[in-house]
Amino acid sequence: QVQLVESGGGLVQAGGSLRLSCAASGRTFSTYAMGWFRQALGKEREFVAAISWSGYTYYVDSAKGRFTISRDNAKNTVYLQMNSLKPEDTAVYYCASHKVPYTTAQAMSITTVGYWGQGTQVTVSS
Repeated sequence: QVQLVESGGGLVQAGGSLRLSCAASGRTFSTYAMGWFRQALGKEREFVAAISWSGYTYYVDSAKGRFTISRDNAKNTVYLQMNSLKPEDTAVYYCASHKVPYTTAQAMSITTVGYWGQGTQVTVSS
């Protein structure tokens, strides 16, 4: 059974940084694209960033230049480094794994996610 466990959320002031981690288990981590989504209170879940099995990355426009997604296949972990945080980044952040192996980062979407983590809260104060 696939498990995704996020950590690293918290409260930070605007302009600050956080690094989220997602530890995966249950299948061959290195062959699957991984992604991060977020859901603000009262809003729909939205895509933030993805990384392909081969390391190519893809970001939503609002994250470009501020967020960096990376993966460590030896540790079965994907990261989201978030810098220059804004109050509008406040949300529950979810780690996700693609349904099938060997896909591109651009192929990651809500409809192609196979497994979700439980989410971690990120709150950015102004």
